[in-house]
Amino acid sequence: MMKTIVTTTINPPTEAIRRYDAMEDWNLIVIGDRKTPTDYQLKRGRYVSPADQERYDHELSDAIGWNCIQRRNFGILLAYEMGAEVIALIDDDNIPQANWGSQVLVGSEVEVRWHATSLDAFDPVGATNYRALWHRGYPLELLSQRHYEEPVVRRVKVDVDAGFWNGDPDIDAICRLEHAPECEFDPSFFPIASSVMAPFNSQNTMLAREVVPCYFLYPHIGRMDDIWAAYYVQAHGFQAVFSEPSVYQDRNEHDLIRDLKAEIIGYTNNLSLIRDLKRDPESIVAYLPGPAVRAWDLYRRHFR
Repeated sequence: MMKTIVTTTINPPTEAIRRYDAMEDWNLIVIGDRKTPTDYQLKRGRYVSPADQERYDHELSDAIGWNCIQRRNFGILLAYEMGAEVIALIDDDNIPQANWGSQVLVGSEVEVRWHATSLDAFDPVGATNYRALWHRGYPLELLSQRHYEEPVVRRVKVDVDAGFWNGDPDIDAICRLEHAPECEFDPSFFPIASSVMAPFNSQNTMLAREVVPCYFLYPHIGRMDDIWAAYYVQAHGFQAVFSEPSVYQDRNEHDLIRDLKAEIIGYTNNLSLIRDLKRDPESIVAYLPGPAVRAWDLYRRHFR
C-alpha cells in the first residue's frame, strides 16, 4: 500500500516535518510557497517549489493564489498521480506522537462509538472529555442543542480518518478566545463516528484514494477551506471517523481576531450549506465566490 504525507510550509523544515521525513513507510511531499527559502531541502521527501507547481498547472496555481495553505491541493494531486492509496494531510506545527501512522484505519472496517443525532450536524469535540469545546466549522446555531446520549458500537468502513490533536485543539476563534484550552483528549472516547455530517480539518487527516476527486481545499473562503471540503465529501456519502490523538499541536502564532474575521463566512453559512448539501452536493457552488469556483473546476479537470 502506497502511503503519502502532504503538507505545506513557508519555513525551513520544522521539527514536525523532520519527523515525518524520517518515516520510511511513508512518502513525504512538501509544497512550498513564495515565502519558502529557496534553499529548502529534505532528507528523503519531495519538495515541490513554486516554480514546480506553476509548471504542473499554471492556471490552477493562479486561481489558488500564493501564500495560502490551499497550495496543499498540488500535493494532493501529485500524491494521487503517484498512486497513493492513503493520503495523509498534516500541518507543519503538528508533531507526531508515537502512535501516528501505526495503524492505518482508512479503507478498513472498524468498530466505532456511533453517535446518532436528530441535528443537522455532529460535533466530535463535544463527544469527548471536553464537552464545553466545539470543532471549528460546527454551526453555531446548533451549539446549545448538542446532545450526546450513550453511543452504540457499530462497524463502519473508514473513508476519512480525522485524527485528533493534543495541545491546542482545532476549535474556532470564538471558542479559543473564551477557553484558551490546552487539551489532552482521553483515548477511550475514540474512534467516533456519526449518522450525520461533521466538520473535519486538514491538519491531521488521512484520505482514501477514492475520496480525492471530491476533496478540494477551497481558496478565497477564509478558514472554511477544509471545513467545506469535509462537508462536500460527506455529502457524497463518504464516512469520516475521528480517531484518538496522534499529534501534539504546538500551534503557529495566530491573531485570533484575524482568525475570527476569516471564519465569519462559516458562522453565517455553515448550517444552510449543510442543509443544501444534503439535497444536492453541487449546491456548494452557490456559496463559493467566483475565483473559488474557477479553482475548483481546474482541480477537477485532473480527474476527467
